[in-house]
Amino acid sequence: MSHHELVVFDWDGTLMDSTHVIAASLQSACGDIGVAVPSEADARYVIGLGLVDTFNHVAPSLDAEGRKLLSERYRHHFLAREGQAPLYDGVVEMLSDLHSRGRRLAVATGKARRGLERALDATGLRRWFEATRCADEGFAKPHPDMLLMLLDITGVTPADAVMVGDTTHDLELAANAGIDAVAVSYGAHPQSLLQSRPAMARCASVRELHQWLVAGA
Repeated sequence: MSHHELVVFDWDGTLMDSTHVIAASLQSACGDIGVAVPSEADARYVIGLGLVDTFNHVAPSLDAEGRKLLSERYRHHFLAREGQAPLYDGVVEMLSDLHSRGRRLAVATGKARRGLERALDATGLRRWFEATRCADEGFAKPHPDMLLMLLDITGVTPADAVMVGDTTHDLELAANAGIDAVAVSYGAHPQSLLQSRPAMARCASVRELHQWLVAGA
């Protein structure tokens, strides 16, 4: 049962069905520059991390020039596929309902600011979020910076906030910031991996997430 004043959502794999686009773009970028193409599981594992941690995981041998090229090729492939990523069914209804109940909503995402702004405009979700924080505005997940900044912006205490995410990075982010977390298993990380991190609820669909979030309203 949720009693939280502020609900902070991850974006990719939590609100938007984009994990397949991100993983495929990373795989294509690795193929372009001639490094070992990561498996889909490895490509999905790094979703939400900052660039440094992503490179360390999928292409640790690359030098600075190679990392720059990989980043450029990833951006090329992602922008070509970006329109293929819809919102998950039920997301619009969930956010609208939470907002109507007086819940305060925010986003903490591994996306860069430019990417999140495009996504907010394309989906029409901007109106429901009073604060957002991106990976290129401070420390990336799982460092607590994103959530601590959102708490500072909104004036909400850690006890009154909850982080909703689809990766262990999101759950670690919440733990590092001292707030509750909810894991959703329909995104980037499988249930078996998510179970290795603490969460006060585990939801297999947007519908389950919606029901849990409104139960304490």
